[in-house]
Amino acid sequence: MPLTITYLGHSGFLFDDGTHILAVDPFLTGNPLAKHKPDDITCQYIALTHGHEDHFGDTIPIAKRNNATVIAAFEICNFCNERGIPNTDPGNPGGRIYTDFGYVAFTPAFHSSSYQGRYMGQPCGLVISIGGHKIYHAGDTALFSDMKLIGEIGKPDIAMIPVGDRFTMGPKLATYAAEWVKPKTVIPVHYKTFPLLTDDISEFKPQGVEVKEMQPGESWTCN
Repeated sequence: MPLTITYLGHSGFLFDDGTHILAVDPFLTGNPLAKHKPDDITCQYIALTHGHEDHFGDTIPIAKRNNATVIAAFEICNFCNERGIPNTDPGNPGGRIYTDFGYVAFTPAFHSSSYQGRYMGQPCGLVISIGGHKIYHAGDTALFSDMKLIGEIGKPDIAMIPVGDRFTMGPKLATYAAEWVKPKTVIPVHYKTFPLLTDDISEFKPQGVEVKEMQPGESWTCN
């Protein structure tokens, strides 16, 4: 089944299976590289890796305009409920939420999670089943050895791995992550958006994995 993946920039994506559209980490307002605006986004679901502003992004206006369901950590869903978003599906690492398109499972991520000073629960990675594909979006994280288990159990054919350094893995450690997860294709994310993040990922060279660098606004249809 064809799946169209649109890169929103930074760590954000749209996944469109032809019937359902899932947005992940839709950070557009304040993103200097974003080509989309919040009003451009149509989706039925939004999944979030954690609560930082550069990931939570435009979740509230997008969810309200689309009457979309937010899938995220328990604390993030509570925050969304307080902000007038009635449709939320909370979870935490180790859990799986079944949806019309497949499922979203939560994995650990070694990072932090807050929004404007408010604690937003444990940061997560996401394993997503949609359109006949398994996708691992690592969120913001350091390298950790259980990525081998995520690859073994989740069996993703596509992965999004952060490579920007300082707040996440840099290119060298992200190379280990991609090789441990073993997807067919890896898309590097969370780099060059801001000056503190590296814009040189030439050292990101996982063996046996296709690296697909996507530009903000670019779409890719995979079968």
